Amino acid sequence: MRNDDLLAAIHAALAAGKVILDIYASGDFGIKTKSDNSPLTQADRAAHACIFERLSGTSYPLLSEEGRDIPHAERGSWPVFWLIDPLDGTREFIKRNGEFTVNIALIENGCPVLGAVYAPVLDTLYFAAKGAGAYKLGTASTYAGRPLDEMVAASCSLPCAQPEAGAYTIVGSRSHQTPEFAAFVSAREKEYERVAVRSIGSSLKICLVAEGSADVYPRLGPTMEWDTAAGHAVAACAGCAVVRVNTGEPLIYNKPDLLNPFFIVERR
Repeated sequence: MRNDDLLAAIHAALAAGKVILDIYASGDFGIKTKSDNSPLTQADRAAHACIFERLSGTSYPLLSEEGRDIPHAERGSWPVFWLIDPLDGTREFIKRNGEFTVNIALIENGCPVLGAVYAPVLDTLYFAAKGAGAYKLGTASTYAGRPLDEMVAASCSLPCAQPEAGAYTIVGSRSHQTPEFAAFVSAREKEYERVAVRSIGSSLKICLVAEGSADVYPRLGPTMEWDTAAGHAVAACAGCAVVRVNTGEPLIYNKPDLLNPFFIVERR
């Protein structure tokens, strides 16, 4: 287990979450529109700066949604690097529904080997490292600056929940539903006696499958690598499959194009 690296990711995520919550409480979001028409807030920028300050002293380079313009000719030579989404679910942040996260993953040779996903409003942290399992920690902010073994001892090991009784539970996007998702649900309704659909924002969708409260998350719409890497690490360490829809092969990271293919997260 990369104890030092995982602890660095966790503490950076908790610190960024505090910065985000301060702006969330102020109501002064400073919303701008990026070139792809997605929103950018003061919280995105502040969380990005907080995480970079904390992780820039580690041994690995950083790639973030808010610092994405690093050519593949440079980053393609990185065997290990941090992949970060400082505020995943910006639309949910703006809507003030609490369904947003800080995502920090460590990528090694194209694979997420550890991840921290922190939901500041819920004060819930999911964290995992390859070979060491995956965990869910409540009241996570109270563990800021604490050792990793204390966090593990206070956490539940994933999976630690069950889907709705008697139902096959599909989790989907709060803000990005697609016709392909509707078709997926329709197909599963023909396979299972009762299908429940749960909508939620950000990488919490992946984490719901990882913790066991949902059976499957089909992402049949666009996402970027920083959207999924930390959740991917958590889900994989919890025993879930995170694979491309068309091939069944695992998602890979640090591609020349950082856009993910359609994928599915499913309990094995």
